[in-house]
Amino acid sequence: MVKSLERYFEFTHLGTNWRTEILAGATTFLTMAYIVLVNPAILSATGMPLAAVTAATCLSAAFGSILMGIVARYPIALAPGMGLNAYFTYTVCLKMHIPWQTALGAVFLSGIIFLALTAAGIRQMILRSIPHELYAAVASGIGLFIAFIGFRNAGLVVSDPATLVGLGNIRNSSTALALFGLALMVILEVKKVRGSILIGVLATTAVAWALGLVHWTPAAGGIRSLADTAFKLDIRGALSKGLLEIIFVFFFVDLFDNLGTLVAVTKRAGLISADHSIPRLNRILFTDATATVFGSLTGTSTVTSYVESTAGVAAGGRSGVTAIVTGLLFLAAIGAAPYAGVVPQAATAPALILVGSMMLATITEIRWHDPLVAIPAFLTLVLIPLTYSIANGLGFGVIAWAVLHLATGRFRRQDWLLYTLAALFLLRFVYLGVS
Repeated sequence: MVKSLERYFEFTHLGTNWRTEILAGATTFLTMAYIVLVNPAILSATGMPLAAVTAATCLSAAFGSILMGIVARYPIALAPGMGLNAYFTYTVCLKMHIPWQTALGAVFLSGIIFLALTAAGIRQMILRSIPHELYAAVASGIGLFIAFIGFRNAGLVVSDPATLVGLGNIRNSSTALALFGLALMVILEVKKVRGSILIGVLATTAVAWALGLVHWTPAAGGIRSLADTAFKLDIRGALSKGLLEIIFVFFFVDLFDNLGTLVAVTKRAGLISADHSIPRLNRILFTDATATVFGSLTGTSTVTSYVESTAGVAAGGRSGVTAIVTGLLFLAAIGAAPYAGVVPQAATAPALILVGSMMLATITEIRWHDPLVAIPAFLTLVLIPLTYSIANGLGFGVIAWAVLHLATGRFRRQDWLLYTLAALFLLRFVYLGVS
């Protein structure tokens, strides 16, 4: 049985083993565990019961991650997406006064559109139409993005009314602890210690507890509470109210956030083929679309791939077992939700910084001496962290690529889909605004 599983998950081909995969899955979970507290806090502002959303968050993350591991066999974990949950709450429900049940109906419909486009092969065509140099820029841009999140969570980067951002107070105990954690992880990484990131997170957490720096309050949870949101979505209401714009935003942002994350994780893991294609792409796209539909049925906003999966990849995760382990830990978190805050941000922030730095390795794949490539890649690279959105960075990169190639007479008929994407991105920026 064990040997059969190892063959199915291609352990020999990928050069991995059970210990590495389990440690990697736990690492990914620890860097993502904040969503168990943050997502319910955001969605509960709509009037959704906090305990029910907590259970739905854990269950949808578990379902999506385990499905990704079993069906697509990739170390990519899924959970309700940040940004889209804020759009769901503050724009759709609070600003537009749409009931949360109807908003869940719109999420469900966007997931169905995902499934339809995947079945028709359109999402796969979109992925193949984007130049691989932009994918290298996306991977590096996401590296800067998650490193920036890590710096912010560590307190090293803070907001500043004069300069937008500034250096935090390194004498702050949590910031100093994060620097200790970062130094420990780097030392372990240099010494090539397996599970260096997870060891660093756990060691930093232990020091934080010993120094009395961990302050957390029990969160509501429990599988029984799920009854308050499960199957409460109003699909008919979403259709009758003509929420096409809302459905489009859920669909469009999730589409390109997913594609960007997918490329970043697979490139970091070395799983992209020599021809820049991604094996089992159909299964990956089917999984994230199904997870979004499942999430809307349980009672949460759009479920998407998480860039924090790169933490597990950096810890050695290469197969679907990594995602399965992460999913099982999210499943366990349903009952252990009151303890979701025991790992402080000072312990997980260094992991994000370290992983972000490692992801910049793809920057060497970009032909910086060629302005036709360099300018779109640069826009993609810097706008992902500066606009706090993978979709925005990729959008500007695609538009710049199309405009420069048209202006210099480098247009090719076979690239028609790329130019279509550029037009769609431009319409999104002009009509919907940058979200």
